[in-house]
Amino acid sequence: MRKLIESTFVSLDGVIDDTRPSTASRAEPQNWGSPYWDEKHAGYSGKLMQGTDAFLSGRVTYEAFAEAWGEREGEVADLMNNMPKYVASRTLTEVGPNATLLTGDVAEEVAKLKEQPGGNILKWGTGELDRTLVEHGLVDEFHFWYFPVIVGAGKHLFEGAGFDTTHLKLADIDRFDSGIVVHIYVPK
Repeated sequence: MRKLIESTFVSLDGVIDDTRPSTASRAEPQNWGSPYWDEKHAGYSGKLMQGTDAFLSGRVTYEAFAEAWGEREGEVADLMNNMPKYVASRTLTEVGPNATLLTGDVAEEVAKLKEQPGGNILKWGTGELDRTLVEHGLVDEFHFWYFPVIVGAGKHLFEGAGFDTTHLKLADIDRFDSGIVVHIYVPK
C-alpha cells in the first residue's frame, strides 16, 4: 500500500496562510517563509520527493503550483511538472497535463489511490481537503515545518476542522540552521 505524506509550512502561531493583503500577488507562506529557505530546506524537500511518484492537492494548492512551476525549467521543475497529480476540487472542470481530477467521494478516491502499486503520494499544504483526509484516517505521515516567525493573523492549521480529536505520535524531528524545525507525526 502506498503511503500518503502531508507536508505543510506553519508559523509559530499556527498560521498556514497569511490572508492579509500583501504587495505580493498571493499572501501565502512563501512570503513569510522564504527568508528561511536554504540548502537544508531544499535538501529536506528533495528527501520528501524520494520515493514519491504522485502528488495530491486541493484546487488552491494545485493552481498555485501550476503557476509557480509551469514556467520554470531544469531538473526540479521537470520533476514537479511531469509527476502525476491528483486534484480534489468541487469547482474545477478540467486540469492540466499529468493531472487527474478526483470526482465523486474524495475519501474513496484517495483510498483507491493508496491501494494502487507505486511510491508515496505527497501532499503539500494543509487546507479543506485535509479535513476529509484526517477524518477518514488516510494520512500516514504529517511533516509540519515550523518556521521561526509569528505572522499574527491568517488561516490556522486545521482551522474549522469538524472531525473528532485525532491523536498522533511524534516519529522524528529535523532541525535546520535557519531555525525551521520539522515535526514528523504518524497516527497512533
